[in-house]
Amino acid sequence: MQVVVVGGGIGGLALGAGLRRSGYEVTVYDRDTDVTATGGYHITLDQRAQSALGRLVEPETMRRLLASASALRARDRDVFWDYRGRVLGHGPDLSGSSSIDVDRITLRTLLAEAAGEDLRLGQTVASVGTDGRGTPQVSFVDGTSVSADLVVGADGTHSIVARHLAGARTNRPVGIIGFSGRTVRADLSTAEVDRLGTRSSMGIGPRGAAMYVGFLDPVGNAALDAPELSRSVTTGPTYIWGAMFPESERTASLRDLHGAALQTALVDRFREHRWADHTLEVIARADPGSVAAFRFNAASTSAVDLAPWSAGRITALGDAVHATPPTAGMGAGAAIQDAADLIGQLGTHEAIPEAVGRYEEQARQRGAEVLTAAMKTVRLILATDGTLGAVATATLSPLLAAGARLRLPTALLGAGHHK
Repeated sequence: MQVVVVGGGIGGLALGAGLRRSGYEVTVYDRDTDVTATGGYHITLDQRAQSALGRLVEPETMRRLLASASALRARDRDVFWDYRGRVLGHGPDLSGSSSIDVDRITLRTLLAEAAGEDLRLGQTVASVGTDGRGTPQVSFVDGTSVSADLVVGADGTHSIVARHLAGARTNRPVGIIGFSGRTVRADLSTAEVDRLGTRSSMGIGPRGAAMYVGFLDPVGNAALDAPELSRSVTTGPTYIWGAMFPESERTASLRDLHGAALQTALVDRFREHRWADHTLEVIARADPGSVAAFRFNAASTSAVDLAPWSAGRITALGDAVHATPPTAGMGAGAAIQDAADLIGQLGTHEAIPEAVGRYEEQARQRGAEVLTAAMKTVRLILATDGTLGAVATATLSPLLAAGARLRLPTALLGAGHHK
């Protein structure tokens, strides 16, 4: 069986590596000319995603991944805080968690190596369809084309493949513009290092202004103590942050800025929303080259709306099917599970359309799950944007913070020590 994969992101490369390992003839095409030309932020892989990846790549690749990843069990409990930096509550106990955080660049590099010579970079797809015999065909902007027994679109939110199948876009903007960056922990003041700690945290303020700060330490908190295998691009404790604002003409103008200019504009925007200066230090002291903007898009949270096409010899996976905002940290893991499920169904020796149909049903259910989780945070952020929401956020925050201070000793005793 010949398989063509359109898109060399996490899902596409995972699928390509898995198909190659399973003995299929596969080629993965991506428009990038360098696999490291991707976002420098991190992604979370829970046990389900890790198990799926273990079926797709060789054990040695998994060992390299774990040696390059930061274990959630080694960090403190997550914290929720308000726009003044006051603690509002804590996340669950992570001491028993098997989840890991890994740089997107690191994971993409490892998967590209697993895909090997089956990866073709610098190939931009123009269209997808069928030839005169009904065989799936992919055409490129350079005028060339390839045919295959199965074509899989792993080309993300703006998928050409999914648009061909559905006859329209399969997701929409949710009303939030995101900005991300990386800040070395040692570049922050001692007070802010103590406040942020070795944890991930989330702050939400009035008018839809929100900030996520993730902690990544694949050296000190490595999931597997094998430094000789580590391929992580992060070599010390680092905060990977994401700033969020409701979409508007003014917010959209920030997307035209880059580097230090964007950093300054973000800090100024948060200050206008009365955020405490110390909470903005992580943005102000970030690596300017790491700061970028992106729009949040999402597919429907209803499984029946996902992959709205008849099963055949062209299909899709990951964000091409269930575009997911980053607010749940589950998008990349879901794409990896999609890839493992598709290969599993192809291995049942059913005809391709039947196997694809079974896979697509699994992808619909999984997509609805991750989208439901991600959209909860999106809706919470947007709820603070209106006048009533802004007043409620400003009024309730100090009350919740006071309650958290009263609960803090008990919470700390129950949390245990996770460093």
